Amino acid sequence: MITETTHWPSPAKLNLFLYITGRRDNGYHELQTLFQFLDHGDELTITANQSGQITLSPDIPGVTLHDNLIWQAATALQNAADCCLGAHIELNKVLPMGGGIGGGSSNAATTLVALNHLWQTKLSDDELAKIGLKLGADVPVFTRGFAAFAEGVGEELTKAEPAENWYLVVRPNVSIATADIFNHPKLTRNTPKRALATLLDNNYENDCEKIVRMLYPEVDKQLSWLLQYAPSRLTGTGSCVFAEFSSKNEAVSALGKLPDTVSAFVAKGKNVSPLHETLAKYA
Repeated sequence: MITETTHWPSPAKLNLFLYITGRRDNGYHELQTLFQFLDHGDELTITANQSGQITLSPDIPGVTLHDNLIWQAATALQNAADCCLGAHIELNKVLPMGGGIGGGSSNAATTLVALNHLWQTKLSDDELAKIGLKLGADVPVFTRGFAAFAEGVGEELTKAEPAENWYLVVRPNVSIATADIFNHPKLTRNTPKRALATLLDNNYENDCEKIVRMLYPEVDKQLSWLLQYAPSRLTGTGSCVFAEFSSKNEAVSALGKLPDTVSAFVAKGKNVSPLHETLAKYA
């Protein structure tokens, strides 16, 4: 066990494109999507100990300890590795909850990767991804740590290397339930499946965007504003939207034109997760 206090990034992600290609009998949707990490996110400060207990700070209003994905991830790793060690985990929360940029899933993945190192449980990437999938569909992308093309219901991952652009990410002041979007009768569910090379060579789109813009005027307003400056889309099922730029200066310039009342940040796309860059330094 490594007992020193360590600091671990929990990065955001974007869905650079998202296509719904079908619906299974069980109601789950078949999709094709491209995940890329951002050099922006939460941070977990973790100190491993021999208590066997997982303690967290600070408390998140409205979220009990056992409902917290960080606690669930740590406990799942204890069980999978038959490990009796503990840890104290402090979360510095930067990413918005419910924004579609992976905050909770990223927190869970960072917990798994960091504690696997600190507890020296030596689980493989495949084993961590398997644990992560039970916590959330996006968790394996974060545990594996590479930009990925996802198919099936999101569990079939292929390594990808999209351009590492600069992004202006804007969070409209609305909360969107993923289920409401996926269950909407007007959602496109028959986009033809295409090879990754074909998708990378075409303009990126998001099949959920039309529904979200129709249901949430604030999202529609922010996207219309961003489109004045650069190609812009919804990420996942929202509510965050993003515009892509070839330089940081262009992204920062657009950010400066936003009113102070709007929540937004500039970040660079990363094909290798900052989490895994940190793991390599600690290893």
